[in-house]
Amino acid sequence: MRADPADYEMIAPGNLPDVLSLLAAEPTQWLPIAGGTDVMVVYAAGKLAPRKLVSLWNLPELRHIETSGTALTIGACSTYTDLREHPVVAREFPILASAAGWTGSIANQNRGTLGGNIVNASPAADSLPALLVYEAELILISARGERRVPYVNFHTGYKQTLLAPDELIRAIRLPRAYSQHLAYSRKVGARNAQAISKVFVAALGKLENGVIVDVRIAAGSVAPIPIRLRETERELHGKQIDPPVIELARKIAMSEVRPIDDIRSTAAYRKAVLGNLAAEFLHALSAHEKERAAFAHWNQLAVPEAEKEILPCCGSIAWARELAARRPFYNGSSLIAASDEIWNSLDFRHWLEAFSKHPRIGERKAPASASQQSASWSAQEQGGVSADDAVRSQLAAANREYEARFGRVFIVCATGKSSAEILDILRRRLQNDEATELREAGEEQRRIINIRLRKWLAQ
Repeated sequence: MRADPADYEMIAPGNLPDVLSLLAAEPTQWLPIAGGTDVMVVYAAGKLAPRKLVSLWNLPELRHIETSGTALTIGACSTYTDLREHPVVAREFPILASAAGWTGSIANQNRGTLGGNIVNASPAADSLPALLVYEAELILISARGERRVPYVNFHTGYKQTLLAPDELIRAIRLPRAYSQHLAYSRKVGARNAQAISKVFVAALGKLENGVIVDVRIAAGSVAPIPIRLRETERELHGKQIDPPVIELARKIAMSEVRPIDDIRSTAAYRKAVLGNLAAEFLHALSAHEKERAAFAHWNQLAVPEAEKEILPCCGSIAWARELAARRPFYNGSSLIAASDEIWNSLDFRHWLEAFSKHPRIGERKAPASASQQSASWSAQEQGGVSADDAVRSQLAAANREYEARFGRVFIVCATGKSSAEILDILRRRLQNDEATELREAGEEQRRIINIRLRKWLAQ
């Protein structure tokens, strides 16, 4: 049964000192509320006990993201949208950026806050394992002053924390120390977003001469609190990655967790998935060594040579120039995050330049302006397109109709798609207006760029 608004009182003092004074005077009477995304769910279900609420929304002392030479400091009321859109978060803390994009809908991301997610203390929260592997520190504040707590110690039990009744989280501090690590994150759920995780894994790893010198693995939805897999980490440190080590890590990871059966999944499934993700992370870490060699080469090139080398991944000179200017990069996740940001910020004329380097779907022959590498990748990407004459004829006719309507070649990420699937997509998109179609083509091009960047790193 829905709650009655008359049972609640809510005030918005508008500044942090007044909020802290209120909490100090009546520490157990007031419930601080930031974006309200978690509170409103409980309220709508009629499960929020009559309370007095104090709003923290848009307090400037709590909503900011600041960088120094050694740390990133995130105000507790920074939203998931703030995190997704911040260049340093995307570049140096890609696991947190990914978690922000997987948390609820865009509306939730516009309102939900990192501090609120921490205090809500759900073991299924997507952002919390990221904070564990990044060795976050929480800055807590009250009228009595500030104190700092390592995030790893903050959760004391299911929905229980070290936060005193008169305290707030003021900020979250992350050391800028992981740019050369492989960053890995996977959410397993009904969907990537707008669904609670069945299992969430965040991990960082670094190899030197083929040996693991640093590894951090955290998981959500597998215990009463988000946890670091300390035994697995200890077992992996100092070892080379080979099949026996991967299998051992899988077994130890499964033994470290205490998942439950609930409406979303079973304990057995969660354990099995966690073991599989630990193994997947190690395979990715092994491949990361090749990435590091590619970055070591590319990072030291002069800008014109760096632009030329990366250009086939996209086709837009402006994109290549901006990406080369942002070097150095040390891992694929940060490179792709920067690429996405640059691509989405480009003027549409630069998008059209990239589109023009693609062959028509079904023809494979790239335009003369495309590089040899780009042409080779285009042929690979269209590997699933049928040689059947009837299908090729239908694709050719649909291509001509598209070009007559929009004045450019049809762009779709063809990797893994059959001719029939591509034809269905093409026919659907012929119904788009110009603005909608340009956005869809741009998103398809972004996906193509990401695939090509991975191929480029693996060469």
